[in-house]
Amino acid sequence: MEDSWVNLAERIGSDLHLELSGPGSRRAVLVRALRAAVQDGRLAPGTRLPPYRSLAADLGVPRSTVADAYATLTAEGRLIARQGSGTRVAPRAAPIRSPRVPKKVPARPGAPAHDLRQGRPDAASFPRSGWLSSARRALTAVPSEAFGPGDPQGRPELRRALAGYLARARGVRTTPDRIVVCSGFAHALRLLFGGRVLRGPLAVESYGLAFHRSLLDAASVRTVPLALDEHGARTPEPESLRAVRAVLLTPAHQFPTGGPLHSERRAATVDWARARGGVILEDDYDGEFRYDREPVGAVQGLDPERVLYLGSASKSLSPALRLGWMVLPEHLVEPVLAVKGEREAWAGVTDQLTLADFIAAGRYDKHIRRMRQHYRSRRDRLVAALAAQAPHVTPTGIAAGLHAVLRLPPGTEGSTVKAAARQGIGLDGLAAFRHPAATMPHQDGLVVGYSTPPEHAYTAALEALCRILPPPPGTP
Repeated sequence: MEDSWVNLAERIGSDLHLELSGPGSRRAVLVRALRAAVQDGRLAPGTRLPPYRSLAADLGVPRSTVADAYATLTAEGRLIARQGSGTRVAPRAAPIRSPRVPKKVPARPGAPAHDLRQGRPDAASFPRSGWLSSARRALTAVPSEAFGPGDPQGRPELRRALAGYLARARGVRTTPDRIVVCSGFAHALRLLFGGRVLRGPLAVESYGLAFHRSLLDAASVRTVPLALDEHGARTPEPESLRAVRAVLLTPAHQFPTGGPLHSERRAATVDWARARGGVILEDDYDGEFRYDREPVGAVQGLDPERVLYLGSASKSLSPALRLGWMVLPEHLVEPVLAVKGEREAWAGVTDQLTLADFIAAGRYDKHIRRMRQHYRSRRDRLVAALAAQAPHVTPTGIAAGLHAVLRLPPGTEGSTVKAAARQGIGLDGLAAFRHPAATMPHQDGLVVGYSTPPEHAYTAALEALCRILPPPPGTP
């Protein structure tokens, strides 16, 4: 039995390898191997072991050797032998594990009692049945080659579906060969700037996600803040931003302040890019969700050779899908694919195929329409609660997206954010999104996500929010 092993899969119904090696008699080696399997949990409590004759034949040893090994472990309390039911692992034979020194891992904060954090769609509204139907149909029809190494540009089925949908719903001018599938907006930034397809400095809006700025910092890209007003980001001025050749905007619904980019500034920014030989990165993170009118088309439609359109399924479906897309000028497609490499390592093929069918079958449009009504209702309830309980606090920006900014009396943002934390309310102050080099005056505010709480908890979340809002200015 020296340096041998036996697989008990056929005998016990699951894979189990016993290593039969080391010094001692055949009986001692078998006892040691079985004991180790019970101790570390590979033989789970209640597992039925093979009869003496079967295991002895597998090992090429006398039946008495197996019987003696079973008897030893039974005496130890690790096995139970009963007439008519064979020999089983004792229920109380829990795995014995070596004590470990606990690693010092930073504790993650638990979910707040009232979750009003921005950027999270309603998880309960994910279209499970429609997604399952599309997955079944897509996987049935797809050729076998789809399950080989992935195409770094993305599945052609998804690129074709996206080209049609984006043209129809967002006014994007493209063809499937100009679309590159990625895992989301952050992945797109890493490819474009981390891979040196584009270089800094990059003009950005004075308010945005600190996480995105950190990605750019890691790629040694300097970001230059653009001031914001009621018409959106101000057009880059050649004299003050002489070295800038790229600008990142959220034109449909500025994140997080909530205003759209004015039509004149849209045209002026495209003119700037043409004159400077630059590009515009258009982050269309929630462009489908406009509630007071039809969604405004993408800036990309004004000049497909100067605007990179970046979108994802994170807000419309779920961030768990890890699916995004870049609609690129023709001259940038090959450089981006060169950075991605020969094999797709980010976006799963099955999810790409499912989304392609989900769009082609009209389920994506149906889901967007349903969620547009759902989020509009959520926002209306927020506005009504504020009007009734805190009329001096009003949402700013357009009726759109999955969050709202609440303007606060000057000097009250910090204390209000602390009060929210004490009451178990998850939200952010507007200052958390401010570019550290921004020079425009800061207005106190809260960024409130109204899409996250489950329906049964939304009213309580709104009541909790109104309780921690500061009183009107001048109130004693």
